[in-house]
Amino acid sequence: MTDPTPIPFGSWPTPVTADLVVESAVTVTAVAVDGEDVYWSEMRPAEGGRTQVVRLRPGAEPEDVLPAGSDARTAVHEYGGGAWWVRDGAVWWADWTDQRLRRLDPDGSVVALTESAPEGGSVRWADGDVHPDGRVAVVRETHPVDGRGAVDVRNELVVLHPDGTQEVVVTGPDFVSDPRWSRDGEALAWLEWGHPNMPWDASRVRVRSGGETHAVAGDDREEGLCQPRWAPDGSLWFCSDRDDWWSLYRWTPESGAKPAFTEPGEIGVPQWLLGLRRFDFLADGRVVLSLQHRGRDTVHVLDPAGGGARALELDLTAADFLVAQGTGLVCLASSPTDEPAVVTGDVDERTPSVRRLSRARDLGIEGYLSVPEHVEFPGTDGRPTYGHFYPPTHPTAVPPEGELPPLVLTMHGGPTARARTALSPSLLFWTSRGFAVFDLDYSGSTGYGRAYRNRLHGQWGVADVDDCVAAVRWLAEQGRIDPDRVVVRGGSASGLTVLLALISSDVFAGGADYFGVTDVEALARDTHKFESRYLDRLVAPYPEGRATYLERSPLHHLDGISSPVVVLQGSEDKVVPPAQSEAVVSALREKGLPVAFRLYEGEQHGFRQAANVRDSLQAELSFYAQVLGFELPPDEDVPTLEVENLHADR
Repeated sequence: MTDPTPIPFGSWPTPVTADLVVESAVTVTAVAVDGEDVYWSEMRPAEGGRTQVVRLRPGAEPEDVLPAGSDARTAVHEYGGGAWWVRDGAVWWADWTDQRLRRLDPDGSVVALTESAPEGGSVRWADGDVHPDGRVAVVRETHPVDGRGAVDVRNELVVLHPDGTQEVVVTGPDFVSDPRWSRDGEALAWLEWGHPNMPWDASRVRVRSGGETHAVAGDDREEGLCQPRWAPDGSLWFCSDRDDWWSLYRWTPESGAKPAFTEPGEIGVPQWLLGLRRFDFLADGRVVLSLQHRGRDTVHVLDPAGGGARALELDLTAADFLVAQGTGLVCLASSPTDEPAVVTGDVDERTPSVRRLSRARDLGIEGYLSVPEHVEFPGTDGRPTYGHFYPPTHPTAVPPEGELPPLVLTMHGGPTARARTALSPSLLFWTSRGFAVFDLDYSGSTGYGRAYRNRLHGQWGVADVDDCVAAVRWLAEQGRIDPDRVVVRGGSASGLTVLLALISSDVFAGGADYFGVTDVEALARDTHKFESRYLDRLVAPYPEGRATYLERSPLHHLDGISSPVVVLQGSEDKVVPPAQSEAVVSALREKGLPVAFRLYEGEQHGFRQAANVRDSLQAELSFYAQVLGFELPPDEDVPTLEVENLHADR
């Protein structure tokens, strides 16, 4: 047996191609149960990014539920979520094509529950809950004809009656969500908040019962609240970060809100999407919950009657959309060696045997799986900062002696999201080629407490950028990367971080900006209602703090960029309009700086179509190959991306 021939990092041959990343790929977006049936929704890039609801009945195979061509997706808050729900064999869904709400009855008939919006306007529906008598409490977002933007959008809770009438039950707050009927139908709970707060900054839980409205939480203190849910005993449970961690609280009118589970870690998550669920009630009243701590989720079972809590020994690192089914658990679970899947297990087993319900892809890449290491390093001002380090991994390829791997520094958007540790072919796309990847949970990320999230207040574009630079320098000091071959990539909020990192430091050889914010002032002046006051906390109140907005806008500091940039943008993005990316590309062209640009027709904020996901990955790979100077594997057909001015004298 001969020793393998060394191959430079970045040039390793790999089966993890852009085609494999998108082939038969689906993203599960929600999970529900209805009796013995399990439902979930799949976003399917191969079908133009549409979302279908899937049902699994005992002893049967998964089957599509909604009529052909349906797309269960809502535009409420622009980010959506909570686009469908089930009860007694019926499925309600908001369809992307016209945002109307429909119901699919058990006999297969479809009933349109809402009318078409007036031409030039929009009425959107989401996050519904069905009363025992058939009424539906649901979020309604109305964009009037000839409205003046965010100021004219109304968010209300509406009850849809079986006779077709619509009763407005909550109006006035800037935002409402999570309408939830009590088990007996006598009470309705919901979440509300108002500008300039986001729901994770300061929100309120309310309950209406017997004609009276009760203030449950959020009135006497600033706290982020989420996921109100009724227990079988009539108490209301919810997550609050009043004591730093997003912990679990129990409320009754007699006792008020009391802590129910307060171990270190986060049960709650920022409500960018509606319909999130990370705890539920088993048939006997026990609570099953997912707790995020130190970069991974663990599932716990809590006995409110005094039996304490115990962690289940599950071979997973992420668990979302937890739904109880009798004394069993159904959830969306994943690990570094398993793609996200709908699974089920018996919580009374110490080490539950987990059974996969959704279809699995046979990727055939076992030897290419890179397992992440959760890392703590000194970030901004030397404070503890976190991320996941993925080493380059290959079953046979080895690098030349003494060579260190190039680094792809990647970041989530949000900016309050978090790095995930699920098996991700799009991440293995890099590590299997010989790149190291660092997935950064910069200041402001979720999973480390409210104080960590608040580190970004007034510091967006500063603390996150400092964390990027600190991460690269720390990894270089540890001897884990080649500091001369580091690229940075990010999208949306972290696209701004990418550009500012290239402007303010010299540690990056290039960057990939996916639909990133480039003009912070323009974003403050013209964006959708949900985020229209978000920057008051992240940057400064506007227009009083206009000078700070100009300082934080990459568009005004492009002279500082000396490294190549590739910009990738959707043509129909309403969150970060294409004009922002086009302005950066135009400015870099005028200055003779290296730049490449891809505009994807029909894409919004995040790419959903398989062809565009494939092309953006290949474009980014070609860009890095040219910038870092490595050869692509000879048997891989990757089109060469045109990088303008790459070799021009500057």
